[in-house]
Amino acid sequence: MEVSFRLDGKVALVTGAAYGIGFAMAEALAGAGAKIVFNCRSQENMDKAMAAYKEKGIEAYGYICDVTKEDEVKALVAKIEEDLGGVDILVNNAGIIKRIPMTEMSTDDFKQVVDIDLVGPFICAKAVIPGMLKKGHGKIINVCSMMSELGRETVSAYAAAKGGLKMLTKNICSEYGEFNIQCNGIGPGYIATPQTAPLRERQPDGSRHPFDQFIVAKTPAARWGEPEDLAGPVVFLASEASNFVNGHILYVDGGILAYIGKQP
Repeated sequence: MEVSFRLDGKVALVTGAAYGIGFAMAEALAGAGAKIVFNCRSQENMDKAMAAYKEKGIEAYGYICDVTKEDEVKALVAKIEEDLGGVDILVNNAGIIKRIPMTEMSTDDFKQVVDIDLVGPFICAKAVIPGMLKKGHGKIINVCSMMSELGRETVSAYAAAKGGLKMLTKNICSEYGEFNIQCNGIGPGYIATPQTAPLRERQPDGSRHPFDQFIVAKTPAARWGEPEDLAGPVVFLASEASNFVNGHILYVDGGILAYIGKQP
């Protein structure tokens, strides 16, 4: 059974894996034996990321690429095939969020979020699928969100993009499942990362930040998730252990989507 979770000899492209949950998922895949490839849009971020991977003892391959630019993605996938033998596992992790009330959000801001969070995964999946068809196997993992299911104030663009990503996941499954390509999603809950640290800071009186209180109260696990909580799910969905799992969104949220909350 343990062998079916191993990824030895597999090449995993994890977009936006310079830090945060992308880095944590890449680290988990490397621990299972995969060769890690990631992209950054700037050399500055690339240098920081390569140093972080080196510190973890991971031999990662970094390339400059913008996932919203199809020509750059095509070139990236061709380069990976030339250098490492092609992509076996794609984790569409790159994404942004802009918290702006809908009526105050510009169309350009809305489009930017959708381009990175939805069009980018489409471009990347489109680029790797031909190689997966030739290999006779492939794993595509789209990083969705609880906002693939729920709405919330100020995240109209993000929710629209992540809802679309959920359906793109199901459609890739529908089109390419017969070719031994599995496309699934991971839906992280609220994860404790440097980006969410301000929302978890103790207040001057020692109390929790109001948003921190809200999340803990709404989560049956009564805590924020840690990046490491995504390790097992991403290895499972990338491995042969999930060969008959397709078109599924695995929510790693501590149970928040299942819970209506405590009565006031």
